[in-house]
Amino acid sequence: MTKRRSRGDGGLHWDESRQRWVARVTVGYTPAGKRIWRKASGKTKTEAQAKLREMLRDLEDGLPSEDRLYTVRQAVTDFLTFGLPRRSESTVEKLTTLANCHIMPDLGARKARELTADDVDTWLAKKAKLLSTRTLRDVHSILRRAFARAQKRDKVRRNVVLLCDVPEGRAGRPSKSLTFDQAEAVLKAAEGTPMRAYVVVSLLSGARTEEVRALTWSHVDLVGKPAADPPVPPHIMVWRSVREGGDTKTRKSRRSLALPTRCVDALTAHRTKVAFMQQLAGDRWQENDLVFASAVGTELDAHNVRRAFRKVVKKADLVEADWTPRELRHSFVSLLSDSGMPIEQISRLMGHNGTAVTELVYRHQLRPIVEHGAEAMDQIFGSPDDDRAA
Repeated sequence: MTKRRSRGDGGLHWDESRQRWVARVTVGYTPAGKRIWRKASGKTKTEAQAKLREMLRDLEDGLPSEDRLYTVRQAVTDFLTFGLPRRSESTVEKLTTLANCHIMPDLGARKARELTADDVDTWLAKKAKLLSTRTLRDVHSILRRAFARAQKRDKVRRNVVLLCDVPEGRAGRPSKSLTFDQAEAVLKAAEGTPMRAYVVVSLLSGARTEEVRALTWSHVDLVGKPAADPPVPPHIMVWRSVREGGDTKTRKSRRSLALPTRCVDALTAHRTKVAFMQQLAGDRWQENDLVFASAVGTELDAHNVRRAFRKVVKKADLVEADWTPRELRHSFVSLLSDSGMPIEQISRLMGHNGTAVTELVYRHQLRPIVEHGAEAMDQIFGSPDDDRAA
């Protein structure tokens, strides 16, 4: 008779269906009291015994015993399903699409424990020829966070993705801004369209597209308090966005912005239009207090806004495929910078924590030459021509 193995020594048996020797060891119990097994297999009994000894040694040393059958696909799927709490549906959908397109086909079938840093480096180098640097960072982040989650749950012993740097990818779509003449053309083209107020507010206030779509009438003051001390101008309170939970992008992004006269006029006319839309919708209207809403009062979808904005761009005789609503914010920076406004003031209007983000993201829209110092020194010391004239 075959001698029974001692308790705690694991198990070793021949699997007829797989035609392999299978080693297994108990690594714990579920809350319901069910055993948690770790398994390994080999073509020969000697190979399976070696894997069994390795699992037992790890168990004795207090090291997590890896799930030898756990794949990269399972790790990424688990992360996308359970590792993104409080993220919006659009964010989860975006990350899932990136994973399905760029991680699963190349790495999904690999055993997670067998994936090496060299494998990840090779994969990133291949993807760098196809993806922008930003997208490359996103897919690297998905894989890194998936392995971090798997490591915390003893599915893998280490996170090899942390050992790999993201290479430089293809140049992404460069950000750009409207010139003054182009901006005037877009504003004129928006007249008489459903996008008029949206375009005016976005271009003349610098609010983010997700902030404009979440703007409510309770956060709009078209009158202000001119008799107050100091006077309060008409303004919008940018306190919400369409992000999960309704929070703005950063704490600094929560701000109140004074409205130019053109914005006040556009929003006043838009309020009348919204009341008419509500009357037409009747019982179908869903009251959300949104400034910019669909025909039945619901939140505007980003794709619909982009499509409607490009119709305005086309009407302004610009190439519609070259422009998106977010570039109204870039144009806001460019026009203020060209007017001579200091970057510190622009940064506050943008809702940035400091000037570093403004300079990094909007550097092409900022005036490349800061002239205030030179102008001040000319006033203090004069110029050589002044000395010769004296």
